[in-house]
Amino acid sequence: MKKRYILLLLFCLVLVGASAQTLEQAKAFYNKGQYEKAKPVFKKFVRTQPANGNYNLWYGVCCLETGEPDVALKYLETAVKKRIPSGQLYLARNYNDLYRFEDAIKCYEEYISDLSKRKRSTAEAEKLLEKSKTNLRMLKGIEEVCIIDSIVVDKDRFLEAYKISPESGKLFTYNDFFQNKEEVEATVYETELGNKIYYGERQPDGKLSILARNKMQGEWSKGSLLPGSINDSINANYPYVLTDGATIYYAADGENSIGGYDIFVTRYNTNTNTYLTPENVGMPFNSPYNDYMFAIDEFNNLGWFASDRYQPEGKVCIYVFIPNSSKRVYNYEAMDKKKVVRLAQIHSLKDTWVDQNTVSDAKRRLQAAISEKPQAERSYDFEFVIDDHTTYYQWSDFKSPQAKSLFSKYRQLEKSFRQQQNKLEEQRSLYSRAKESNKTKLAPAILDLEKQIQQLSGELEKAAIEVRNTEKQSFK
Repeated sequence: MKKRYILLLLFCLVLVGASAQTLEQAKAFYNKGQYEKAKPVFKKFVRTQPANGNYNLWYGVCCLETGEPDVALKYLETAVKKRIPSGQLYLARNYNDLYRFEDAIKCYEEYISDLSKRKRSTAEAEKLLEKSKTNLRMLKGIEEVCIIDSIVVDKDRFLEAYKISPESGKLFTYNDFFQNKEEVEATVYETELGNKIYYGERQPDGKLSILARNKMQGEWSKGSLLPGSINDSINANYPYVLTDGATIYYAADGENSIGGYDIFVTRYNTNTNTYLTPENVGMPFNSPYNDYMFAIDEFNNLGWFASDRYQPEGKVCIYVFIPNSSKRVYNYEAMDKKKVVRLAQIHSLKDTWVDQNTVSDAKRRLQAAISEKPQAERSYDFEFVIDDHTTYYQWSDFKSPQAKSLFSKYRQLEKSFRQQQNKLEEQRSLYSRAKESNKTKLAPAILDLEKQIQQLSGELEKAAIEVRNTEKQSFK
């Protein structure tokens, strides 16, 4: 009997020791930021002791840090009710990730008040408070954009989902372009003519910054940092330049982002030889997660951007959208607030579809772009017919420098023609869903665009003839 008692006692001690060791191990993982490893253990403990404030905090934080803000909420709210230190900070973050910015603001204010009473520094909390206030302002100005498709891909191969036309330039990973052996999470944008690149690169201080290089006589110049405040953030990366050569989209983190990487846009000012103050493109493109690699194919009137919102580690979602010629925002005050959040989160693509014909046309353009051979498999940059026997596919095909210059102007005219066509398509879409009173206002603009397109079509035809005739003279 005594022997059985001793064995039972030893067995209980082993169990207690094993339980204590498991919890300690979970706390060690937690303190190292290895939340995925710590989460199952905390989940077990919070189920057995649901009133334990610390268990609720630890499990809630693990859910928050591993992309489950909906799950985290209940546990972090319990932790705050139990007055667990730092609970308010994480709960405010949780509200922020769920787009409940007003709740986040209130929670941060209470947290700051508590810190003040305990005579603790409030500087960091005040920065987070201001960020939530900025996020609320952005929520009230969500852009009305039609998102036609989305695809989840491996993060290290996400550029393969971008099907931009050769007229809009090329995208590479940093490692592919520079044949770099050390992995650098950055991208390179090369212009249509292949004479300039913009790229992200790690600097001696460890930050990622955006640089540019020019190709002269077949050789690339040394990289130079872009001027202005583009590189003022902690990291700046993923550049993309429109065909005007002045407008640049890129991603940056820091104080001006909603969370993680945000997408920004700026323009080069030739008068001051620098870039204007960057502007956050806002929601739905940006979120409390990482959003980056914003690209617009002006010739196909399609846009792409990447986001890891609500994605597992190692995966990103690529969204395809129809770019607006001018920014339009939803009427926040007149809308149901839950619908506003759904639109900001891109909860459903169909929520953004107003005109089915516009969506169908865009999907056809996307399918055509997907069906095109990758640039690496093509041996041409464009296709331009000189006569019945001669077609040019590369800039080097031109014999006449004057014809080459005229062709460059022709391409710019072609770009304007396509942009106006896309704008007309957008205006017609607005007209189709507008009220009768607004149709009267929209009609003159549509008629004016139709006249402009007709005029541009004639100019484009004349420009093509001039290029052909000038080039043919070099055959003699």
